[in-house]
Amino acid sequence: MKNVLDVLRERGYVKQTVFEEELYERLGKEKIVFYTGYDPTADSLTAGHFVTLMAMAHMQRAGHTPIILIGGGTAMVGDPTGRTDMRSMMSKETIMHNVECFRKQMSRFIDVDKAIFVNNADWLWDLNYIDFLRDIGTCFSVNQMLTAECFKQRLERGLSFLEFNYMLMQGYDFLVLNRKYDCILQTGGDDQWSNMLAGADLIRRKEGKKAYALTYTLLTTSDGKKMGKTAKGAIWLDPNKTSPYDFFQYWRNVEDDRVEICLKLLTFVELDEIARLTQYRDERMNAAKERLAYEVTAIVHGKGTADEVLRQVHASFGSDVENMPTVEISQPGNIIDILVKCGQCKSNGEARRLVEGGGVSLNDDKVTSPSQCLSQEALDKGEFVLHKGKKVHLRVLIR
Repeated sequence: MKNVLDVLRERGYVKQTVFEEELYERLGKEKIVFYTGYDPTADSLTAGHFVTLMAMAHMQRAGHTPIILIGGGTAMVGDPTGRTDMRSMMSKETIMHNVECFRKQMSRFIDVDKAIFVNNADWLWDLNYIDFLRDIGTCFSVNQMLTAECFKQRLERGLSFLEFNYMLMQGYDFLVLNRKYDCILQTGGDDQWSNMLAGADLIRRKEGKKAYALTYTLLTTSDGKKMGKTAKGAIWLDPNKTSPYDFFQYWRNVEDDRVEICLKLLTFVELDEIARLTQYRDERMNAAKERLAYEVTAIVHGKGTADEVLRQVHASFGSDVENMPTVEISQPGNIIDILVKCGQCKSNGEARRLVEGGGVSLNDDKVTSPSQCLSQEALDKGEFVLHKGKKVHLRVLIR
């Protein structure tokens, strides 16, 4: 079997490693235990977690054992990485609820029966702080910590001492997993590089063993912004937060120059097929985009849901009203009220601006006034088609 590090490199995952040649040799000769950590700051994973989840799946398929560390303890502190302010505090009950939600969603990516789930609350919540400082704190240099990118970005705005402890806690996680499960590799997004190096170094200092860190490429737009967000907010893996239809449409509409890397990172489509799908930079790229959206939706929501969404998408751009995505509303007022009730605008002001910009049609007629209401024909029929721009087409039923 091909060395999994070659697989990850070919698909564009690998960003940084430490002791790379050593790690490559071990991955080729033995089946290792590795871990990736997730802080349960919400009750759903987002598209931002997608790359690490897919990389974990590739590692598991190659025979390596994943540990999924849920940061029930570190979430009580909050990771300062990429933040301009301190994260809000969550209760233990909220954190544990989020932990359970994560486990269910991750089962779409990996074989959870052949993975190890741990919660660092099990060893962090009851730590004796004095003992922790004497045992672990002496291995960390404040001077070195202050040069880490995750801290440098916050120093001018203010970095709390609470958050300053995060690196020590994450490093300690790696040490605990090494001692308990012989875990030798931590993986994660490239923004975690400083924290991951700290853990690998801690194991070498405390245990005299070799440990490694491997970071993955962050998925970004062509202008460097993290992918996975829209004007409405994050793209969630929970279908109640981001509908499968909206999830599909997000990936269907990625920039042309992002399609190839998204297919490599977010799907299991073979590389030669990806090359064939993305070889043209014209309207033929639309087929590659649809394939990307379908594959990603199938992984997250299941093949049946992906098939249904694909039917809805095709119906939206044809005349197959029966298979369009459908919503139900009661007592429709004017078009402003309809847009808000259908979930296409968050506020009356947003809806008004959309209408005034000429972006809304009812059936085949463009809406020209924010006060426009449904025709008597639509009311008698009990349904109509709402068009928002060129990409959103909804069958609306009046109940």
